[in-house]
Amino acid sequence: MKARNFTRLIVCVLIISINSSISAQDSSHQLSFIAKNLEWKGVAVEDEDYTLWGASPVIGDDGKVHLFLARWPEKNVDPAWRKSSEIAHYVADHPEGPFEFSDVVLKGTGMDTWDRYAPHNPEIRKIGKKYVLLYIGNTDYHQPPHPANQSIGMAIAASPYGPWKKVGKDGLILNTEDASKWNYKSGNGIVNPSLLVFNNKYYLYFKSMGPSGLKYGLAIAEDIEGPYVIQDKPVTANNGTLEDGVVFYYNDSVYLLTTDNHGHNTGVVGGGTLWKSQDGITFDIKDASVGYLRLPEYYDGYDPEKVVKIYGSAPKLERPKILMMDGKPAYLYGPSGWNVYGDERTVCYVFKINL
Repeated sequence: MKARNFTRLIVCVLIISINSSISAQDSSHQLSFIAKNLEWKGVAVEDEDYTLWGASPVIGDDGKVHLFLARWPEKNVDPAWRKSSEIAHYVADHPEGPFEFSDVVLKGTGMDTWDRYAPHNPEIRKIGKKYVLLYIGNTDYHQPPHPANQSIGMAIAASPYGPWKKVGKDGLILNTEDASKWNYKSGNGIVNPSLLVFNNKYYLYFKSMGPSGLKYGLAIAEDIEGPYVIQDKPVTANNGTLEDGVVFYYNDSVYLLTTDNHGHNTGVVGGGTLWKSQDGITFDIKDASVGYLRLPEYYDGYDPEKVVKIYGSAPKLERPKILMMDGKPAYLYGPSGWNVYGDERTVCYVFKINL
């Protein structure tokens, strides 16, 4: 009997050990101030008629929290996102929601323009008295020419409710057509924009492909509407690929939070990488930390038998976006290809950052 109980004890210890190894993925970097204090708050936005993918927050002049999401009616993620995505606006009285639909901000033009299809990758910023919305679009969702035909645009409004005006001629502010730049004719186009006012200039971060693979780059402008000048080299010294960046300034440092789909940067497959820089130009892997872990680390009710796997190979967060409050990162928003509540649509999750 004692031997049997001892065997059971050993099995239990092994299970706990294996689970810990799986959840932490033998991380080669320490947990960031975000990852170790992240609190699951549930669903910010769900919609039975739409697949949701990405949610960028801003606090409006009305004191409400406004989320700008990419969404589409099809239940699949790919290829629907590159064909049917639109940017929609949701509103709540509190960062944790519940958020209610307000209006559709942008759709594909359907015409012979750079953003004929699928406005996507929304990021909203309030700069001065203006609301600045960054997004991507493409000319043809078929592969090829997609994804090489993706570009970045900008629209501006005096209110989060609009009306929105595309800057310049047609909203386009960044593409990969300059032969002198490191990402000329990038096989992935230029995507995942994130904007920061820094050193009295406008720093626009983006993901693109160069000779050394997918990297984050930087374009700088003197004026909010541009022109934005792509800098001579990428800013991230990442291992393997990275995705979905959001930039913010905190404690005298510039932080860039990206996903780490394959765990090449932090060791956490499907986690996040929090990059740190003093000048906003150089983000070294030695200064990086784990931005966040996978969903089961934070959701106590996680049941692998209940989860609906809509997209992706892991229960991970996608398209992370940060809500800043009083100069501090306060909430983290993001969708996942896995619905942990067992529903057939993706939802946008929300986490509180307890500093």
